[in-house]
Amino acid sequence: MQNLQNELINLLKHEDNLVVDGHLNKNKIIELALKVEPQLIGLLIKSETFKKHFFQEVSTVLVFDKIKFQRFVNNKSFLPDSYTAFKNKIGLITNDNDLDNFISTSNDVVLAWPHKDCVLEGGQTKEDQKRNEIFWNETLAPDSVDRLLDAKAFTNFRKFDIDGEHKVTELKGDENLIIKGNNLFAITSLLKTHRGKIKLIYIDPPYNTGNDTFMYNDNFNHSTWLTFMKNRLKIAKELLHSEGSIFIQIDDFEDAYLKVLMDEIFDGSNFRNKITWKRRGGSANPTNRLNNVSDYILWYTKNENFTFHTPFTIDDENTQKYIKERFTNKDEKGRKFMKSPLQSPNPRPNLMYDYKGFKTPKNGWSISLEKMKEWDEQGKLWFPDDKEKNINRKIYLDEYQGQPISSLWTDISVINPMSNERGEFEGGQKPEALLQRIIEMTTNIGDIVLDFHLGSGTTAATAHKMNRKYIGIEQMDYIENIIVNRLKNVIGFNSVTESNGQTTLIENNSIINFDNDGISKKVKWQGGGSFVYVELMQYNQKYVDLIQNAETKDKLINVWNEIQNAAFLYYQFDKKTFNERLEAFKTAPIEEMKQYLAEVLDKNQLYVNYSEINDETFKVSQEDKALNKQFYSKK
Repeated sequence: MQNLQNELINLLKHEDNLVVDGHLNKNKIIELALKVEPQLIGLLIKSETFKKHFFQEVSTVLVFDKIKFQRFVNNKSFLPDSYTAFKNKIGLITNDNDLDNFISTSNDVVLAWPHKDCVLEGGQTKEDQKRNEIFWNETLAPDSVDRLLDAKAFTNFRKFDIDGEHKVTELKGDENLIIKGNNLFAITSLLKTHRGKIKLIYIDPPYNTGNDTFMYNDNFNHSTWLTFMKNRLKIAKELLHSEGSIFIQIDDFEDAYLKVLMDEIFDGSNFRNKITWKRRGGSANPTNRLNNVSDYILWYTKNENFTFHTPFTIDDENTQKYIKERFTNKDEKGRKFMKSPLQSPNPRPNLMYDYKGFKTPKNGWSISLEKMKEWDEQGKLWFPDDKEKNINRKIYLDEYQGQPISSLWTDISVINPMSNERGEFEGGQKPEALLQRIIEMTTNIGDIVLDFHLGSGTTAATAHKMNRKYIGIEQMDYIENIIVNRLKNVIGFNSVTESNGQTTLIENNSIINFDNDGISKKVKWQGGGSFVYVELMQYNQKYVDLIQNAETKDKLINVWNEIQNAAFLYYQFDKKTFNERLEAFKTAPIEEMKQYLAEVLDKNQLYVNYSEINDETFKVSQEDKALNKQFYSKK
């Protein structure tokens, strides 16, 4: 097998981008193979070895077995003539009854996703005031993917700081970013600028339950949902810093499937914890199951060496009880402390020493002689009157951080969107305290945090208050009313301080309360900082939006007339035949008409590729060209 792989490397090493650093560029090779690209097929068929394994003669014609070749490229233990090709492989498969079709080796791309967070339209206060968002959960086969994942062009650059909104004239490369657009295309674009730079990725993706606030035309099945996740997680791993972490919040409908997928992508050895967050109290059980009061957060790291700061809690009931029971001693200055034994629970032959007449404990001390002397000089040791007893460490209450936090988080409550006393941002349910804990655990000041399912903006708002850099990505139109306004509030956009000391915001002749909620008081937040808002430059995506927003069949046909003259259509679509049958098309239900028109658009051209900004077809302004070049030059 290894010889066969080496032979393929030698065969393709002179071809553009098919062998990188001595290794097969598997994704690119498989993409070309599934398209039966002539140049690749020509090289393979000239090799007697590959001709024997991957071509069959049918009526004097050689037929390329592209599925067999795909398995060979992806699977290290491939046996070309044996049913045992995958017998030792464990993984998730698609729902098409092909037991060899593993999701981890699939090259399908899932484009659209339903939005999950319970975010209400600006000004709405009731859950029943839902927006009728339409999503076509379209999956593209590899032969439909051309330049889909190329870096995209950006437009509508705007900067916000305490002095207001500004036109962006220069990008330094360290800006906080809020990006509007499909998150798959946004994160692939970030690979050019942020590969290996993101310290923390937190996402709260759609849970695939069908019970979200917004309404969709269809739920994902497991395989589509997992493919959708895999497309994004593989890129997320490339974006992570070598000491970085990724946290994915999920419920019990998909967490087991997601865990297997994450083990495949991030390596099971880099799994850290499955955190159980008790997000609310229980009430009456559903009729057919127990009431679920928890979410789960899967934590993986890029490598075995990663940034980690042990979290502690001091405010919960159990810790307060512990303090009351243990901190019962006072020193000569009246400072409360508790005694902590210094003898080791396990044999420590390298820590066997007597100290000030106190003999070595049975297993040795738990600290070195140097540390013992240091704590003694600092007055942090307690010596008993009886030298037959052991020295203890003094842990002072005023220095006590609390109890180390386990993987069960019961001390952070969800925000109730129906409450009038919620005291935190009205648009989402995740409290800033949840993100604060995760950010504190795995990052330092100045590190970059990424959330590509930004929702109501909690991750960005929390990171901003904690002096971390951040990138947030969201496709939904409420990004302006909810996320941008929330961050403007965090910054103190056009803020003034009145005589009574209350900080307010003046915007559009209205007064908005300054953000003193969430973690603001805890971190002593005083406003400041900035962020840049930017959008992926649409092309076919704007026609998708027009299709979605068409309210009548007549308006939809008007959209079609615009599409056929200006949009990029799928290469196999016969526009002439379609127009000949247009009257029959109009008899279909409007939702089916919309879905069909969306499907005939070439998805490779949803957004403008950065490499094509000079193409007059896309009418990119000189200003946008300059800013895009600046953005992609800051590597």
